[in-house]
Amino acid sequence: MANYSKHQQRIIKNYYENRDAIALQRVQELVTELYLTEGKKREKHWKTVANHLEKLGVKPAHVKHLVEQDDPELVANLVKNLMAEQ
Repeated sequence: MANYSKHQQRIIKNYYENRDAIALQRVQELVTELYLTEGKKREKHWKTVANHLEKLGVKPAHVKHLVEQDDPELVANLVKNLMAEQ
């Protein structure tokens, strides 16, 4: 951290303190994208959703189930529950 200015250090610190909120917000945005996209783009969004859900502490088996179901509504309900926990 010595190579960073005080301002940069504060930005990095704030990012790591708010990483869960950032991941949750990104999953919310991706749910919308899942409803609107098809094909390879949709597969890419599912991979990104899975990555963010794992960062949020969702069990890998649950994430795998969501991806296999390919239903954005299930992810939306999970996001709703995660938001209620915060």
